[in-house]
Amino acid sequence: MGRLFGFVMVLAVVGGGSYVYMRDARNATLEGGANPVATVDSVGVKRDLMSIARAERVHMGLYGRYAPMAELRSSGDLTMDRDTRGPYTYSVEVSSTTFRATATYSGAPDATSYKAISVDQSMTFTTQ
Repeated sequence: MGRLFGFVMVLAVVGGGSYVYMRDARNATLEGGANPVATVDSVGVKRDLMSIARAERVHMGLYGRYAPMAELRSSGDLTMDRDTRGPYTYSVEVSSTTFRATATYSGAPDATSYKAISVDQSMTFTTQ
């Protein structure tokens, strides 16, 4: 009887652990999607946008204004040498006191990919 109880307890622990793992794995993907490629792309895009935002902050600190990506590269503040990652294309809109770096999706229609991801001077991400 003791062995049966031990076996049932092992099954309960494995079942509970599997449930928690599956729930967390589901939450790691984009909302409503289970496309790992879209998830990897969105994480990479957010890292690139964060690099652009950091370069904008450095440029603001040194020159007192925000700058387009070409100027960030030429001044050495941005070392990222590409304007794309997978199906996303980067752009930066600047004014004297604000900036918004945006990655726009231009690939095949995909319900699991964000259409646009952006970050502004407050380092806040916005997704569409």
